[in-house]
Amino acid sequence: FSRTYSTTTYLSLVPIILGVCMVTYGDYYFTVLGFSLTLLGVILAALKTIISNRLMTGSLALPALEILYRMSPLAAMQALLYSVLTGELSRFVQYAREGCLTKVRILGLLSNSLIAFFLNLSSFHTNKIAGALTMTVCGNLKQALTILLGILLFDVHVGVLSGTGMAITLGGAAFYSKVELNKKQDRDRVESAEKEILLDRRP
Repeated sequence: FSRTYSTTTYLSLVPIILGVCMVTYGDYYFTVLGFSLTLLGVILAALKTIISNRLMTGSLALPALEILYRMSPLAAMQALLYSVLTGELSRFVQYAREGCLTKVRILGLLSNSLIAFFLNLSSFHTNKIAGALTMTVCGNLKQALTILLGILLFDVHVGVLSGTGMAITLGGAAFYSKVELNKKQDRDRVESAEKEILLDRRP
């Protein structure tokens, strides 16, 4: 998409990628179909992050709610089609007929939907402010933090490799944040200097 970053930014991504690889090493087993679908999902997720950022910051400059308003019906139709093809819809109808769909469970489903809506809304807003690359870095950082929370909350045991990977990922994320902060401060200084020059030139 014709967007480039500084060498320091690219270098700051190396420990994050390396750390996540170390954290997740040995945890995966897959079939060819499963791997193919996962790879497709990764590509589509990356495209979604980049394109939604362009829609909100480019010439259209759409607000997050506008994107949700236009995309949600299409996503609902896609989910409904998948549920029909996989048999999930028929199982759900059977589940409701058996009286298992109580008011408490309906409330739970509605609550889950509301949380998903606010998650999407906050995700789009964050993407607009922080950018697609930062969103991807945060997604990778989440992998390490999820395991770290598992250690703290559920007494999950990890090996030395995973522990080292978590530390490298967290360090890489801190390094990336520092690089981006320095770039922002440099831009602010340049803009401030330009404003002062313009003010000095006024008669």
